[in-house]
Amino acid sequence: MNRMFRDLKTGRRTVDEITGSRRLRRMRKADWSRRLVQENRLTVDDLIWPIFVIEGEGRREPIDAMPGVFRMTLDVAIKEVERAAKLGVPAIATFPNVDRSLRDQTGSEILNADNILNRASRAIKAAVPEIGIITDAALDPFTSHGHDGILRDGIIVNDETVSQVAQAAVLQAAAGADIIAPSDMMDGRIGAIRDALDANGFQDVAIMSYATKFASAYYGPYREAIGTAGLLKGDKKTYYIDHANSEEAVREAEQDVLEGADMLMVKPGLPYLDIIRRLKDELRMPTFAYQVSGEYAMIKAAAANGWIDGEKVMMESLAAFKRAGCDGILTYFAPEVAELLKG
Repeated sequence: MNRMFRDLKTGRRTVDEITGSRRLRRMRKADWSRRLVQENRLTVDDLIWPIFVIEGEGRREPIDAMPGVFRMTLDVAIKEVERAAKLGVPAIATFPNVDRSLRDQTGSEILNADNILNRASRAIKAAVPEIGIITDAALDPFTSHGHDGILRDGIIVNDETVSQVAQAAVLQAAAGADIIAPSDMMDGRIGAIRDALDANGFQDVAIMSYATKFASAYYGPYREAIGTAGLLKGDKKTYYIDHANSEEAVREAEQDVLEGADMLMVKPGLPYLDIIRRLKDELRMPTFAYQVSGEYAMIKAAAANGWIDGEKVMMESLAAFKRAGCDGILTYFAPEVAELLKG
């Protein structure tokens, strides 16, 4: 009876009446209506594809912990990047697996203008000029201890690492990188990189800051991919953010914006959707997430065991990033997703 009652003075329907006539399922009843009111949409333009490069020729090495992902020699990588570009993927992020004989305490190989990472940038830029290239100036692929910075007396030294990272960023820009994405989490690195790039004529090279990189257990398969698994002594908690801290993450991002970051990244991705949302709302900067190796591996493993529908979970996880406010996602699923979206 209450649902049919109107206020005698105003003629307005009561709350009970409104609630009774509202049917949220009306717009869910058909595919066309669901598409019509969908709030967030994943497109190929949201995808950045991380790839792993190695020395040699004609080789593609499987990564056990990351089914479907390979370390590739440059000739193979170029063909795969060409395919990704044809699918519309706008950018790739390159990571090297460096021979252990080239690694040392300071990661000095990163300052070799002809190292595997820089040669990859030159080769890919020459062969596939339409795709963006993102490189990481962190030292961990080049150090003998697997840390992201220079190790002195058991301590990762900040300022000496920042100086080397900035020099490496200039070499990477000279080799063709369009975006420098430093993941080392040293204090002051963004300002130092911006100053170094500008001083060397690379004012148009952008910086995507790994602004909030957490001390996470999700990175294991990645460390296998770049060859640092087993090298790391201790952990990275003295320079990565505690995974329990959100206010600190915002302060880190604010500092990087003030120092000149053009884009912000949250890493890992899915467990940190709250951080993505906060950064987007509070800083209003282009914001990205890295769906890291552990996230990828869990989806692949569960799908291989028949516990989930891997394709659907893959797409749902990426939609979650868009819903949280991401402008783009670094994901190992990029070519697979691009194929699906094209289809």
